[in-house]
Formats: sequence, C-alpha cells, structure tokens
Amino acid sequence: MLSFAAVLRAVSVPGLARAVAVLSVAVVLSPPARCALRRRPALSNFSAAHWSHLHPVNMFDSCNIKNFYHNKALTSPYPRSHVERTHVPADKVDWSTEWKDYQPVEYTAVSILSGPQWADPQVSDKSFSPKFNERDGEVERTSWSGLYVVENGRPRNPAGRTGLTGRGLLGRWGPNHAADPVVTRWKRDRSGYKIAHPVTGKNILQFVAIKRRDCGEWAIPGGMVDPGEKIGATLQREFGEEALNALQKSPEEKAELEKQLQRLFSQEHFVVYRGYVDDPRNTDNAWMETEAVNYHDETGETMDNLPLEAGDDAGMVKWVDISEKLKLYANHSYFIKLVTEKRGAHWNEEPGCECPE
Repeated sequence: MLSFAAVLRAVSVPGLARAVAVLSVAVVLSPPARCALRRRPALSNFSAAHWSHLHPVNMFDSCNIKNFYHNKALTSPYPRSHVERTHVPADKVDWSTEWKDYQPVEYTAVSILSGPQWADPQVSDKSFSPKFNERDGEVERTSWSGLYVVENGRPRNPAGRTGLTGRGLLGRWGPNHAADPVVTRWKRDRSGYKIAHPVTGKNILQFVAIKRRDCGEWAIPGGMVDPGEKIGATLQREFGEEALNALQKSPEEKAELEKQLQRLFSQEHFVVYRGYVDDPRNTDNAWMETEAVNYHDETGETMDNLPLEAGDDAGMVKWVDISEKLKLYANHSYFIKLVTEKRGAHWNEEPGCECPE
C-alpha cells in the first residue's frame, strides 16, 4: 500500500518568491506500487533525433531503490578523509520526518576551500550570488529531480539527510552534473558468434569498465560536465580520457582517435538514466547527478580499432561481462542493469519481478 505525505515547503529561488509543493514519498511501497510510481522525465541536452522510444529512468522513479532514498551517501568515513558522518537511521532520512536533534557534521575538503576554478565559493562569500534551481550563466544549477529546497542560502539534498553538511569533495553547491558513457558490445566466441548464457539463453553483453584511482572500485568511465559543455561532448571526452588515454596521445594520434570516437559516438544510442546518483561524496548540500547514455557497438568492429588504455582518473580499463554479480561504484550497477533490460541481454539467472528487493 502506498503511504505518502505532501508537505508544502518554501523554496528559495533568487528573484522568485514562491511556495512549491514537494511530495515526499515514504517507503511503505510494495514492488508493484513502486513500479507504478513514474514521472515524466525532464528534457535532455540531446536533440529529438538522438532519442529512441526507450525512455530514460530517473532514480526517483526507480523501483530498484529500496527505500526511495540513498544508501552509499550515508557511509562513513567520508571519502579521502577520516570524517565520520552523523548516523542517520533509515526512518530519519526523509526531510519530512521531524528530527529536532539532527546535528550533521560540517565538512568541506581543503582542496575545495582552496578555491579551484571549477568550484563554487563558500555561500558566506559576499561576492557569491548563485541562482539555484536555474541555469546560472554557464553553470547548470537545475536538478533532474525537479526543484530542490534552499534553506539559509544552501541547497538541500532531494534524496534526504546524509549526516554531513557542506560540500565534502564536490565543487558545486546543489547538483554536480556528470555524464556516464556506457559503451557495450556482444560477447563473442573466436568464430565471431554471440555467446549466450547457458541458463537464461540470453546473449551476454560486455561494457568498458575502469578501475577508479581514488577508491579502487570499478565504474563506468564518466566525469563532470564542464560549464557550458554539451552532455554529448562530455560523454565522448571522458571516454577518450579514461578508457583510451587520450590526454597522453601525440597530436597525430589524437586526430586519429577523434575520428574513431566520432564513429563510435555517432552510432545508435539511447539515454539509459538521468537523475540523482547515490554517491558516497554526497552531502546535505551538494550531490551528484548524471546522464548515462548507452553507445552500443553491434558488430564490435568499431571498438576493435580503439584499443583500451587507462588514463586520467582510471587506474585500469577492460571489457567486463555484464551480470547481476557486478559490484560497481555508486549505483552504476543499476545503470548497467537498465541497459541489459533495454537490449534483452542476460542479467540474472533467477527469473523474477523487474523490481528487485
């Protein structure tokens, strides 16, 4: 049975004074009810021609999320630090649940406070007047999740409490936008025939995975969207830098690599997911969002001409067989699962509801 509470909250948007009804959905959702919960996704930076009939998923629509909120964003210690978050019980994650004694730890990494060009100043800086919930010059401050609450000049994480305020390792107050290219091909035998899973009979997909230098976890080779940059450009740039070591190539090699990348990224593709990312770097005031796009090399010929080589933030790179056994960074496994569903590929040996517990 669906249990929810609609709470009218004041949203602070520069230049606007308005109240927005924010729907907070508490998790007493049975799998069928969660499957029924759907919102129309926001528009993409891609043109209509780049869209297939397969609609992208938003985490807040997802029947895969156990309790509608986050999990990895509650873990301690905070990445690359000894900072312990205030413990947030599962029944206190939702902002609509009153918690008068909530005292989160304040933390912003020194690397962020030092003022790199890509990071926001502190909200206390008098010269800093961000336009939250809208495009702020070249900086995108809107969220795929819709309008977010701003309290005392600070955005509030739409997925709930995290036990930590400030920005942690994230540069932007509010949403920090990334892009994740999911590059796939079919697993094939030496004769070039697709390999099917012996139990399900479905063909096995492979994707390009990198091992992150910062935490040692395997992940999709994505990265942050630069101010003013198109999502498509970010996807291609990040894949080239992390999976093909483009930054270390000679000018001639880079030119040839660009041609091959253009061929790969102009192939049939679709937006798999857009929205909130359950990232361990998230805080009450700063969080990760992404747009994950699947680029599929049906014949495998394009990627044969693009030898994998780890670069930039990647320590290793390789083709990985896709299955439910994957353990990836943040909620990247969920993005991969969505790709298998769209392409009818193998994922799970056990048949069941599309909404796993």
